[in-house]
Amino acid sequence: MCAPRSSSAKGGAALLEETVISATVQQYCTFRVDHLLIGVEVWRVQEVIRDQPTTLVPLAPAEVRGLINLRGQIVTTIDVRHWMRLGPREEGGQAMIAVLRLDGEAVSLLVDEAGEVVSPSRDAFEPLPPTASERVRRLFSGTFKLPDRLLLVLDTCAISSINAHQRDAGLRRPA
Repeated sequence: MCAPRSSSAKGGAALLEETVISATVQQYCTFRVDHLLIGVEVWRVQEVIRDQPTTLVPLAPAEVRGLINLRGQIVTTIDVRHWMRLGPREEGGQAMIAVLRLDGEAVSLLVDEAGEVVSPSRDAFEPLPPTASERVRRLFSGTFKLPDRLLLVLDTCAISSINAHQRDAGLRRPA
């Protein structure tokens, strides 16, 4: 949940459903981007597909790779490598697209590789250290200590804000 929801019955039901899900299930789909392991709540992931052609959008934020046509639905694609200011993908590397459901809309993330679903212990969660940069704090909500590495938990509110900016500024039709 990224923005305050209305107190209507429908908004209350959505809030209750989200609260119940987050309180009972702690599973994350994992994605590799460069050397990082990133986690997204499994219930937010609609599907993972192979990379496909995108249509560039003038005046879109730099991290927005463009738009894809997903079975007739136009979906914003965010290049996570660019968003995180990592170097370019290796030559010949086949990227994947993770399609997420955020606030009732689809948005997609371009990642290097899709991983497995993990269920880390709640005790393994750590907030970001105070020394983390402001940019890191905007992108991630914390980490899980896994046996062999850290899982960075992607803050889906940050993705929602990019998608809202894209929708409001980049795709507005002239009056």
